[in-house]
Amino acid sequence: MRISTNVGIGIDRPRTIAEIVEETRRAADLGLGGAWWAERHTADALTSATVAGLVVSGLRLGTAVVTTYPRHPLALASQALTVQAAIGNRLTLGIGPGHKQQVETTLGMNFDRPARHTREYLSALMPLLHGEPVEFDGEVHHVTGRIRTPGAQPPSVLLAALGPVMLRTAGELADGTVTVWTGVRTIATHIAPLITAAAEAAQRPAPKIVVNLPIAVTDDPDGARSWITEHFGASRRVPSYRALFQREGVGGPEGVVVVGDERQVEQELRRFADAGATEFIAVPFGSEEQITRTLTILGDLNETS
Repeated sequence: MRISTNVGIGIDRPRTIAEIVEETRRAADLGLGGAWWAERHTADALTSATVAGLVVSGLRLGTAVVTTYPRHPLALASQALTVQAAIGNRLTLGIGPGHKQQVETTLGMNFDRPARHTREYLSALMPLLHGEPVEFDGEVHHVTGRIRTPGAQPPSVLLAALGPVMLRTAGELADGTVTVWTGVRTIATHIAPLITAAAEAAQRPAPKIVVNLPIAVTDDPDGARSWITEHFGASRRVPSYRALFQREGVGGPEGVVVVGDERQVEQELRRFADAGATEFIAVPFGSEEQITRTLTILGDLNETS
């Protein structure tokens, strides 16, 4: 299992572009497998990945995730292929429809039929990323065009998928899934079996299963979980996340984060790998000292995994 990290997330404050580049450089220097960007309405994820990729060579870069509703498939395909050409084809494109409150309240758009929206979106996006002409006239999306970007290879595409319908779509049309707030039990008994079966039925390669979770190497795990409750406790109010916590048998995000000393964290990461995860995106948190300790250990584990 590859071990990577989230950069530029700015839990305490927005990060400058220079800071994001430095976080990316640190990830590479410590031996981590990749750097990933979340969409948090601060610095644009794909633009930030491009800037960082031009400075830091070799490291795999990805989005986890960018929201599909405000981006027409032609626009996202053009942007993603431009990023690919700029950074030497190191991008993994993680996408997702988002949540009802985010789309309707923040974006002022109609969060209508998200499952249909997503299936049609991928049906148009995937051939566009391969440089193929598309004439797609669906119930939600209408796409006619072609994107040709010299030097760009099609990026791997991951879909944020938690429920059965979305996991089936991810297995059939995308290259895998990227999850959030999913514990080991949920990966082993829900995510991995459903997406793998869908991919096999569609005669597609084994899907990538990318886990995205806060993590802290610490001697005070109770304090770390309290920190998560304080900063991310509202996630339990999101219906899809609440269903995940119930499936995992925990009360909230503090029940699925990875915390503990070096040995405990290594054991937990091995459990994720055994459950079917192919990559773990670490979201380090806490004091700068704790973050440095966490990333250092994760870099060592990635290089020996």
